[in-house]
Amino acid sequence: MGCLRLVFHGRRRSRSRRRSPETKALAPLAAAFPSSSESSATTTSHSEASSARPAAASGSSGSGSSARSIPELYEERGGLREFAIRELRAATRDFSPLLMVGEGGFGCVYRGVLRVSGAAAANGGTPVAVKRLNPNGRQGHKEWLAEVHFLGIVEHRNLVKLVGFCASETDRGPQRLLVYEFVPNKTLDDHLFNRAFPALPWDVRLQIALGAAEGLLYLHEGLELQIIYRDFKASNVLLDGEFQPKLSDFGLAREGPSEGQTHVSTAVMGTFGYAAPDYVKTGHLTTKSDVWSFGVVLYEILTARRSIERNRPRNEQKLLDWVRRHPPESEQFGEIMDARLQGRYPMRGARGVAMLANACLAKHAKDRPTMREVVERLRQEMRHTEMDGVVGAVECRGSLPPFLEDAPAMPDTEEADVAAAAAARRRMQHLAALGDAADAHARRRLMLMRAAAAAAAPADHLQLLTPYRV
Repeated sequence: MGCLRLVFHGRRRSRSRRRSPETKALAPLAAAFPSSSESSATTTSHSEASSARPAAASGSSGSGSSARSIPELYEERGGLREFAIRELRAATRDFSPLLMVGEGGFGCVYRGVLRVSGAAAANGGTPVAVKRLNPNGRQGHKEWLAEVHFLGIVEHRNLVKLVGFCASETDRGPQRLLVYEFVPNKTLDDHLFNRAFPALPWDVRLQIALGAAEGLLYLHEGLELQIIYRDFKASNVLLDGEFQPKLSDFGLAREGPSEGQTHVSTAVMGTFGYAAPDYVKTGHLTTKSDVWSFGVVLYEILTARRSIERNRPRNEQKLLDWVRRHPPESEQFGEIMDARLQGRYPMRGARGVAMLANACLAKHAKDRPTMREVVERLRQEMRHTEMDGVVGAVECRGSLPPFLEDAPAMPDTEEADVAAAAAARRRMQHLAALGDAADAHARRRLMLMRAAAAAAAPADHLQLLTPYRV
């Protein structure tokens, strides 16, 4: 799904505010932060009439004038590690295609191992994910720098941790890379829409939704300044070994509005199908823009359908149009639920989640809930445990996987809690194992396709098929 980049014409932009992608290597990083005069263009993107003052975290309009700037918060957190390009080449086996675990608008992501001294060395090193900027991709130095800025100051269990960065100048041009903690279970997008992965159980789906909501709440209210994520979607929700979600890809994140302002005015960016219509129409960005995107993903979690699927019948291609014909209070509501759940979800809880999604998708931003209210509602819906959902008629044939088999009702005792925890661990292990198998199969298929393409290509074109090296 393509990246949405609609630029409103007629707004003058000072050339002195633009930053060249070919800036010098960031050593130290603080030298690369924009000055106060540049902040409105490169980081906060405030309206022309407003000054580049830092925003507070209370509410979508922001308040308080004592909030510190991003550079000040960054220095307080101790900064990030700067890697040499040779370290990351060694960690990823010179960016081997066999270690590529993802690809997006920024570039390719590789799994790697950092060889360091100490306890980590005894265990074979520290696993990391290395994201390498594609100079010809949809995102560039500005988005790379924004991600360093924001992930350098945030710290939350539901946000991916940025370990460090690499900004190097080579004979092939500038190299921009980011080094993250490695999150093993791929993305929510993979588990919802790739049929090679097993269906996520209902409780795991709600766990992921709640964790993602708590991550957005932290961005909106947990810091001295307010951060608007602006690109919330299933493919940006990583899943760790316990299927806890971690938001990633902060290249489009922006500071919230300054004191006295109700919104931030920006060129419209995001992903088609997830951007709030009021933001697309006006360019006015608020935290309620993130709330809209969250509502879209909630329906994706319920239905296991993408926001837009061109291969479906015309009247089902747009998810939101389709689900509106099956309102939560209607008898037809069960028809939109993911058939692979096989009825193993609480109907009352599913209706409640759909009603919450509808609230997030309110036409007017002021009518949408805050992320704090979303978190509270999700916690309420998680209390419904009676699995009385509608059983799908087509995809329910055959036996259930071991971790979804019926278990006898257990009394509310300490033994029951221990058994439930053990069952949850088995379920996570089973999902992870099946996900690893699907990932390995995809890598083998990729290598076979590349080998076939190399064999068929003329000799003078073989260089186009080899991995890019610097």
